[in-house]
Amino acid sequence: MTGSDAVAGDAEGYAGLRIERAQELARRHGWASVRVLEPGAMITMEHREGRLNLAVRAGVVERSWEG
Repeated sequence: MTGSDAVAGDAEGYAGLRIERAQELARRHGWASVRVLEPGAMITMEHREGRLNLAVRAGVVERSWEG
């Protein structure tokens, strides 16, 4: 399985990717919404099915999760 295949349905599999690549893969794999969160960003805590959250520092995804 390649890195691209590994993240297909796994919300937590985007860490380590450049933000542009992560967004491209997320859309290709059907995520309805992709939210990019820079350090210190204020976020709402409601859970939204189909939304991928990407915590990003210096253009690289540090953490990813659904909701």
